[in-house]
Amino acid sequence: MSILTRHFLNIRTKLWQTLPAQPCFLCGTASRNGVWCAACDADLPYLTAAHCPVCALPTHDGATCGHCLQRAPHFDRTVAIFAYAFPLNKLVQALKHNEKLVLANSLADKLTQRIAVRPDCLVAMPLHPVRLRARGFNQSFELARHIGRQMDIPVLLNACQRRRDTPPQTALSRKERDKNVRQAFICTQDFSGKHVAIVDDVMTSGASLNEVAQTLRKAGAREISAWVIARTLPHSAS
Repeated sequence: MSILTRHFLNIRTKLWQTLPAQPCFLCGTASRNGVWCAACDADLPYLTAAHCPVCALPTHDGATCGHCLQRAPHFDRTVAIFAYAFPLNKLVQALKHNEKLVLANSLADKLTQRIAVRPDCLVAMPLHPVRLRARGFNQSFELARHIGRQMDIPVLLNACQRRRDTPPQTALSRKERDKNVRQAFICTQDFSGKHVAIVDDVMTSGASLNEVAQTLRKAGAREISAWVIARTLPHSAS
């Protein structure tokens, strides 16, 4: 994190402390810590254990996992702040399905604090226009927009688009997820020589992120990072 970014976040923290207390989003107690209180923040499932630098799944010593060694994804690294588990999942679901857009800024701040490699631009995980009209917003773009403002990185809104309205990935197997998003995205901009960060809320199998990354590679991107709020972990690791 740059000195300027750290300084801005320190100012933001001090400003929060001068504001009237507000109910914590998770437990309802008075909070001067932001949208959720310090006690609930301590209970969030931060991803602190050793994990694969490419896909963020747990590994014994932080080495690249066997799956990424055997079949490397099209992105180079993953930055994930939390495991997708209680109570963090409640925050993500409230943002995504209940239009609690204030949560986007707080979650994006957590991600900003973990960034060490600065890209040339940000691309949010695209929503198909049909899904965007139904939901009214793209939560990944809301996250990317806030990160872009904080770090002074351009966010390219329409440079990568979803051209097929694919069914939700939730109930699909890993193999079905890969097939579901195959050729679902298209780039409308030249990314030659660029380092691009893809911003999304949750990585589960990584199929969608990998397909977007492959599309960016075809558009000339030289380096691709995946930035996500949360990573779904195997049950044995959660």
